[in-house]
Amino acid sequence: MKTPQVTGQCAEVLTLIRQHQPVLSFVLTADHAIPEAAARVHDLRSMGFNIVTRIAGKVIFRGCTRRNAAFYSMGSPEWPYPGFLDGEEGGGNAE
Repeated sequence: MKTPQVTGQCAEVLTLIRQHQPVLSFVLTADHAIPEAAARVHDLRSMGFNIVTRIAGKVIFRGCTRRNAAFYSMGSPEWPYPGFLDGEEGGGNAE
């Protein structure tokens, strides 16, 4: 199976996660004008990308305390196959 072609905001989010991992969700929305970053991460996961989310109870962003902030990074392998995160079949593991 081949890695899917990613375009638009999904491509931008994927690039930013790869470059700055872990990247804070507020950085995606405020600094890069991606208003629904979590939705784009969801879209990437549905394509099979292994994006790891870590929730921090408290972070300081632009001098303000923010609660329950998400940090995104790439898992390993980066793109196992669609359904990998859900435990669905299709990864080439024959029984």
